[in-house]
Amino acid sequence: MRFGFHFLDFSLPEGPASYAPALRSTAVAADATGASWFTVMDHYFQMEFFRTAHDPMLEAYTTLGFLAGVTERVKLGTVVTGVTYRHPGLLAKIGTTLDVLSGGRSFLGIGAAWYEREHKALGVPYPPVAERFERLEETLQIILQMWSDDEGPFEGKHYQLAETINVPPTLTRPHPPIVIGGSGEKKTLRMVAQYADATNLIVADVDELAHKLEVLRRHCDDLGRDYDSIEKTVMGPQADPLADVDTFLQLAQSYADLGVEHIHLRAMAPDPEATVTEFGERVAPRLLEIG
Repeated sequence: MRFGFHFLDFSLPEGPASYAPALRSTAVAADATGASWFTVMDHYFQMEFFRTAHDPMLEAYTTLGFLAGVTERVKLGTVVTGVTYRHPGLLAKIGTTLDVLSGGRSFLGIGAAWYEREHKALGVPYPPVAERFERLEETLQIILQMWSDDEGPFEGKHYQLAETINVPPTLTRPHPPIVIGGSGEKKTLRMVAQYADATNLIVADVDELAHKLEVLRRHCDDLGRDYDSIEKTVMGPQADPLADVDTFLQLAQSYADLGVEHIHLRAMAPDPEATVTEFGERVAPRLLEIG
């Protein structure tokens, strides 16, 4: 079982001057543990169910560009970018830039977006959910076209591009992995089957995970997609894995038994570097044996 770390909490005791050093040291520690991913959220405001909208939040892709310069092995991406935050052509260019400057260590995490308050606060259009899913599908089509040899136009319901030129191309071939976040059974998991290289699921328990994966399998069967070609990733449990390592590893084994290949964990304040380092010492060697 591979693992990664999600840096989501900038409520550090020393304030903004400490953000860059904390990000650097935590990402370097993740590299040292053998983590496969290091991610950040893509939000304008901190999530209200986690802290408050007035707690600190950095822009995601600027942060990932910084992290590309201080890491060597770990893959970098968002969990996940809301489709409403950037025009699809711009997002493809941003993703390409990150891949080139990281030496081919990027992936694109994307979803339908959900945080209404931050959209309205900053004047970003927030269409109804059905339209957001339409835009998500068109965005996936545009990005895949820009990450191909096709430089022609794109004519969609919501987006029209005269030319899909993207130079330089990504270093990762044929393109950086696309990770779709979310567990919606009718639309999200169908798009995973049709467009994505990986799914990132948030589930309450093993039974829910088994059900979601079975839904994904059915979508793959309907579309003629090889189910095994999709990487299965899961956001880790809310409970601190360091508090009860054996219980965490039992859960990870249950995930692996269902085909999950990657578990994604929070690097928590006030000392995210220490959390990652301790995980690397106490848990990572045993977790990597699970499969």
